[in-house]
Amino acid sequence: MFTRRTGWKLTENRYAAALSRARARGNKLIDLTVSNPTQCNFSFDSAGILSALSQAESLNYDPDPQGLLSARSAVANYYNSSKVRGKSAAVSPERIFLTTSTSEGYSYLFRLLCDPGDEVLVLRPSYPLFEFLADIQDVQLRSYELFYDHGWHFDIGGLQAAITERTRAVLVVNPNNPTGSFVQHHELKQLAALCRERNLALISDEVFLDYEVEGAADVSAAFSNECVSFALSGLSKISCLPQMKLAWIVVSGPTELRDEAHARLQVIADTYLSVNAPIQHALPELLKQRDRLQPQVTERVRANLKFLDGQLGSFRSIQRLKVEGGWYAVLRIPTKKSDEDLAIELIEHAGVVVHPGHFYDFQKDGYLVVSLITPDAEFQKGIVSVLEISA
Repeated sequence: MFTRRTGWKLTENRYAAALSRARARGNKLIDLTVSNPTQCNFSFDSAGILSALSQAESLNYDPDPQGLLSARSAVANYYNSSKVRGKSAAVSPERIFLTTSTSEGYSYLFRLLCDPGDEVLVLRPSYPLFEFLADIQDVQLRSYELFYDHGWHFDIGGLQAAITERTRAVLVVNPNNPTGSFVQHHELKQLAALCRERNLALISDEVFLDYEVEGAADVSAAFSNECVSFALSGLSKISCLPQMKLAWIVVSGPTELRDEAHARLQVIADTYLSVNAPIQHALPELLKQRDRLQPQVTERVRANLKFLDGQLGSFRSIQRLKVEGGWYAVLRIPTKKSDEDLAIELIEHAGVVVHPGHFYDFQKDGYLVVSLITPDAEFQKGIVSVLEISA
């Protein structure tokens, strides 16, 4: 009755089962995996947000496959005022497609670029959601590697070797989740040149691009015209408003190919018309909310990193890897047991939740991932337990 594409193993793994047991017992847990900013004690402009959703224009239905021009203009202004624009030509609202989420944006792009069985190249380690998005769209993922050498770098040779006759796109996350590594200008040029040469599309997930920690955002694919490029982002991270469900795709590239992609995306978007009117009318104000929220997030991330680094002085066997951007940290730990066993031990004996490295497809044990937007007091208490048990 059911399709092979949804034939996932639905039973809980050992880590998920241990977490479920702890929650069922009512254990008080310190969650160092928290990714929802609305639950992290940040100060939101509640009145401004709710007022933005109460505009009279929202009572009218004026469908546009790409989204309302006023909303797309607000997104264009976001890019054109960004320091990563440099001397690049401005992003036009005509190149923007609104979606309800970046996940929906991926579904549009996978349908645009891939027939069943075609391949998309994805960095490893990276966010596990891509596997499910690809499965649902009958797309195959192939990996190319990030490696760590005084910072994270992608293996351009490994990327070239991974390309097959079924490859249709290269996917990057800028900055990567969870490594926090930015795509640098020379790296984007390499990727774009390779994609142009091999007739591939470039997909760049840039939801964390505004969050600089130990590095600086250098480029956005929204301004890349060497190959067909698609930049994705949205309110979830930019304004810390995941509940508002609005994201977008910016289409770039050589004129002829960009226009072809644009025309086909219009049909896909017109088939769904999924973005609701109130959120589109509210978008200009909701984007402004980033001016209030992003400094809070950055301050929290840097304060938690400072505390972590201070504690690491007593734990020489554990290394915190460089965090250029985003809001996660990767800890390299002694491999006395599997990452999953260690994460389970932390849940059962310390009441602390972390992500084992394999959650992000690290290829060997010895890595834990923690969220740096965890409220300070919880982070400090939890990280002490993580270091003591991991050492």
